[in-house]
Amino acid sequence: MVRRALAVLLAGGVLVAGAPAAAVVDTLPELGEPQEAFSFQDPDIAESSGLAVSRRHPGVVYTFDDSGHGNRIYAVGPDGRTRAVLRIAGAVNRDWEAIAPGRDEQGRPALFIGDIGDNLGGAWRTISVYRVTEPAELRSGTLRATRYRFRYADGARDAEALLVEPRTNRLYVVSKEKGGGGVYAAPSRLSTERVNVLRRVGDAPSRITDGAFAPDGSRFVVRGYFDATEYAMEGERPGRQLRNFGLPLQRQGEGIAYTPDGRALLLSSEGVHSTVWRIPLVDPPTGDEPAGDVAQQRDGSGLLADLLALAGVAALGALLWRAFRGLFRASERDRERR
Repeated sequence: MVRRALAVLLAGGVLVAGAPAAAVVDTLPELGEPQEAFSFQDPDIAESSGLAVSRRHPGVVYTFDDSGHGNRIYAVGPDGRTRAVLRIAGAVNRDWEAIAPGRDEQGRPALFIGDIGDNLGGAWRTISVYRVTEPAELRSGTLRATRYRFRYADGARDAEALLVEPRTNRLYVVSKEKGGGGVYAAPSRLSTERVNVLRRVGDAPSRITDGAFAPDGSRFVVRGYFDATEYAMEGERPGRQLRNFGLPLQRQGEGIAYTPDGRALLLSSEGVHSTVWRIPLVDPPTGDEPAGDVAQQRDGSGLLADLLALAGVAALGALLWRAFRGLFRASERDRERR
């Protein structure tokens, strides 16, 4: 609860920095209180840099370690234990930063792994995305990858978010930049023979570390270290911002995914035995419920979090006022001396 309140204060600041209010959408689920879903039990998962929910194995998520940790992904069960370690043949982990669910050429559940990181400020002329078909049976082994190469139409850049639109299977990359990033769309048909061009189709917040589409493809979410922003999807381009919200504090949050039913968001972070958080998405009240029932939907923990957040804002305001008052009094004393 305290973490959630602090995150709200730190997050690009809906409360502190006066970010624009999210648009009101009747069908947009409300956010519940964050819950600890599980912790990674495998000490080999030290730098989880992305998260994807399996479309073939209920309760299983996939993650991986970024550059320097080999070309393998981990299938993790709802108890946090590793179910399988999958080596990706035909791939190189230069700087893996993202993983997203999609489909292969036969329509089977697949995973897209984004070797899209560039910490050298645009040194890599091309980036790669590897596609593997999800195994029908979860056991450790090797998966053969199909490699797609990409370049940005407007020049190389760093990125950590790869999203696959579930209706069209189209790939999107969101760049990670200080002054605000961009959303880049891949061609509708990918080629393995030539370099595919990524073209900018929208803007994104600063320092995005991951993103994901909702299962129905109607909206998508991108996250940073302290907050996340959800957008509507309009055709093949990002639409209006739906909301911005704070996230639980994490060591270095770099993963986000919707659950298969779209009823929750999962958040992962770097760090050995790091916690995966679950944020429930609750249908908003229809207006038909009695006032008492609606009030009961917010339990004591939610009210406490709100009070803590408000108290933090009040404390910040008090500190700013004291600083201003001190400067004013000092200025008055200087005038008196003259």
